[in-house]
Amino acid sequence: MITPDLSTITQRVAQIRSRILSAGGENVSLIAVTKSFEASAMIAAHATGCNAVGENYAQELISKIGQVPNENRLPVHFIGRLQSNKIKSLVNFVDVWQSVDRISVVEEIAKRCKIIEHRWPAQIMLQVNSTNEPDKGGCEPSEVSILMAKASALGLNVIGLMTVGPTNNEPDQTRAAFRLVRKIANDLGLDQVSMGMTGDMEIAIEEGSTSVRIGTALFGARI
Repeated sequence: MITPDLSTITQRVAQIRSRILSAGGENVSLIAVTKSFEASAMIAAHATGCNAVGENYAQELISKIGQVPNENRLPVHFIGRLQSNKIKSLVNFVDVWQSVDRISVVEEIAKRCKIIEHRWPAQIMLQVNSTNEPDKGGCEPSEVSILMAKASALGLNVIGLMTVGPTNNEPDQTRAAFRLVRKIANDLGLDQVSMGMTGDMEIAIEEGSTSVRIGTALFGARI
């Protein structure tokens, strides 16, 4: 795992912020996706004014977070597919669970986070499969309200929705997917929507994203 130097990341953050503003996202949060990069990427994200870091893998997050001093830590968003048996090991490190897509995960987060006072109520985002691609995580759009009701009944704080754009990056399909998720969020009275990555962030912001998840454009290609 390799991380660019701080001056390079500073320049790249400024470029991303400029893209966000140009797309009309004055209040859009920048989540630095630090998966596959050294713990120094987390420290750099803090130093350069990112709003949070995003991690995909339980063991990688756990191994890296201990190398980051408390004063250099940003909120940690877990954005990878969640396995129920990994949640127990993650509860001390995750601030926002972004990829919640089924009832078993909702139940396990509630069970584990209730034990830790400063992690309760846990903040979650429901992941929606807005592209109908079977290889993508996320619940079906028609299931979001049911999942939200279950999470709320267990005391979880559902702060918004999350989605991943289509693999083919086709602009019209991307826009339709993001527009659908924004509509569902509005219908459910949810303000936050996490959608948009390096290649499709402008479309996501135009369609109402409140946070974008950026890795490659900040830290370079993953090896």
